[in-house]
Amino acid sequence: MQVASRLQHIQEYYFSQKLREIDGLNKAGAQVINLGIGSPDMPPHPKVIAALTRAAEQPNTHAYQGYKGVPALRQAMADWYQRQYGVELNPDTELLPLLGSKEGIIHISMTLLEAGDEVLIPNPGYPAYRAAAHLSGATPIDYDLTAETAWLPDLEALARRDLSRVKLMWVNYPHMPTGTPPPAGFFKQLVAFARAHNILLVHDNPYSFILNQTRPQSLLAVPGAREVALELNSLSKSHNMAGWRVGLLAGRADVLQDVLRFKSNLDSGMFLPVQLAAVEALNLDASWYEELNAHYRARRELVFELLHLLGCPFDANQVGLFVWAQVPATYADGYALSDAILKQARVFLTPGGIFGSNGNGYIRISLCQPTEVLQQALARIQEALPRLSS
Repeated sequence: MQVASRLQHIQEYYFSQKLREIDGLNKAGAQVINLGIGSPDMPPHPKVIAALTRAAEQPNTHAYQGYKGVPALRQAMADWYQRQYGVELNPDTELLPLLGSKEGIIHISMTLLEAGDEVLIPNPGYPAYRAAAHLSGATPIDYDLTAETAWLPDLEALARRDLSRVKLMWVNYPHMPTGTPPPAGFFKQLVAFARAHNILLVHDNPYSFILNQTRPQSLLAVPGAREVALELNSLSKSHNMAGWRVGLLAGRADVLQDVLRFKSNLDSGMFLPVQLAAVEALNLDASWYEELNAHYRARRELVFELLHLLGCPFDANQVGLFVWAQVPATYADGYALSDAILKQARVFLTPGGIFGSNGNGYIRISLCQPTEVLQQALARIQEALPRLSS
């Protein structure tokens, strides 16, 4: 039996393949240290787990739920946006809870895109944007992000291109994989660009709380942004709830209603105890984020040390859950360095090329391992250095 043609451009997700390879090495006794995937290893706040437990113990919390989430969750999301981003949202019409923000990427694409449409995709960027465009039948069009442009799009150069068929543009700041925070005035420029070219911006914003030295930013805080933009957000990174699958889509009420039409045909709502636990998470005070970032700061220092060992230049001011670094000239690209480290030191680092051609000369390292594990990785790489340089 042949698969549908919509899958002709879709490959198995890189990490899905790589985890199988690492699993095989581990079964052979390798004990690989995985510094590739950004899956938070620390637990949520104890209050969040307690809220889940209390709700799950009740006899009336196990039924199907509404597709829009319970009012308490939407209100908590609205309060969180007001408190953290200074953005006021109507919890009934301008917020849609999701089973993780990755779900939202495909929902938005399938709701708004079809054959003949074009969608602007960052290169490098999250691979799911491109996959969702292909699945919808639309044509993905790369826009370049490079070190020379400080990993920001050249909007003037983009404006000179034929954008007549571009319906949607994916943006993501703080940026994954490069860790670039949004500079002052950048979001205003994006909104002006979208208005001028009748493009819907979708801002994917899951990293704004991790190692960010300034107040978290939302694209929706820009005056007039709500007319041309949606924003995805998530509790995965900010609250250590990656496996819980709690995300949200915020923005224009009419577009959210259209997305809901698609979404309601795919799932049957979020488990109520998870929703009530998410309410608890969203109400945590600043001390939660401070403690979380203290852990990541200590880990990042060890990753910086590791990169110095390998001779990989990097920007110490990047933010988010990863560190992005340039591959030394002795290696052809990030794949070559990643393969060498895996073979010689049994440490896995992500090759930057999986995020697009502009990432070929880079690697990405996750901060989602305890300091003890990062110290082990350092020791392994130190021991392997003579073999790596030979």
